[in-house]
Amino acid sequence: MKIVHQGFDHLTLSIQANISHKLFAFLEAEKEQAEDARAPRPITYGGAVFDLQPHGGGGYRFILTGGPLGFRWAFKKPNARDSWGIRVIIGSTVLATQGLGHVRAHIDSTLGRLGVKFAAHQVSIARVDFCVDVLAPEFKLNPEQFVIHSHTNRADHRAAPEDVGSNGKSGRFTSVTVGKMPGRQVIVYDKRQEVIDRLKPIWWDIWNTNLERDGLPPLNASDASQSRVWRIEVRAGKDLLKDRWQIRTWEQLDALFGDVVAEAFQKVRYCVPDATDTNRARWANHPIWDLAAVVSDDDLVEMRSYVDANAIKHVHREEHIKMIRAQVIGNATTLAALEGTEEAELADYMVQVGERLSEAVRTDPERASNKLDDAKGRYRFIA
Repeated sequence: MKIVHQGFDHLTLSIQANISHKLFAFLEAEKEQAEDARAPRPITYGGAVFDLQPHGGGGYRFILTGGPLGFRWAFKKPNARDSWGIRVIIGSTVLATQGLGHVRAHIDSTLGRLGVKFAAHQVSIARVDFCVDVLAPEFKLNPEQFVIHSHTNRADHRAAPEDVGSNGKSGRFTSVTVGKMPGRQVIVYDKRQEVIDRLKPIWWDIWNTNLERDGLPPLNASDASQSRVWRIEVRAGKDLLKDRWQIRTWEQLDALFGDVVAEAFQKVRYCVPDATDTNRARWANHPIWDLAAVVSDDDLVEMRSYVDANAIKHVHREEHIKMIRAQVIGNATTLAALEGTEEAELADYMVQVGERLSEAVRTDPERASNKLDDAKGRYRFIA
């Protein structure tokens, strides 16, 4: 077993500030155009670049995203009676590759460009996820090996029935979730399978970068027996952070979050069953649990994989190219079927489709140019 990644995986926070009336007017006008187009609208304000969504949500009038790295901004309409007007949600990619320090600096600089002023005590952290990825191809997850409080919730998930695991059961267990948000959750799941199922190829680069730094060869993504990675994730919701640990600000997070993680590994344990002892509380921890728990003794703040930002863009771009190319081929094949093309004629038919597309561009170059500009705008973060 080998740790191939460890670090923050999700962060949600609110800021006690409102956007200016000038910024509100700008966003309102841009949102109208996004609604008319029923698509995100590329915008720039104060040097900050976003995609403005054509909808709001969760009580926020504007939702903006900041590219493939995983920043999501939510702004309310300015209201003197509601001072908590900003919410920021940070996804796993930027936290894994750039670290928490970069994230904090980016939040400050971006809101500064938008003209939003706030002090350190006006930040309220609502959720923090921390994960440890362990390369453990031989590990088999068994929900009955968790030792938890009798009142604690547990949810188990099996793989598809055709994926037959040990003990003659149909479908191996791929995840177990213990606890509920907004309290504490501890989740163990097959991260390799999720990366494949949800098309997240950047994680292969993250894992392989960490292995390379340790002088180890890269994972063979096509061979599960050599590349099965299990994630152990601790999720701390607002009830746990604020009520139990009194964590609200960055300073409090820095000082106490290591203890939050350590307590999670103590309150929830994955153990090795002892047939001679019916008292589960005395069962010893499984080696994978002890390996993951050690990270709470480290400085959690600056954990990152050091994957280059341009490499991230390249992976996202290549994934989009592959997806869109498959869509183009699929649509052209469907068109061929509808137009009565035989299998032996299909290759020549594709050439004809290309000629039709070229003719369409020549016939209406202005429309084609506008479409190209729109596409460049939508994908400007990775192009």
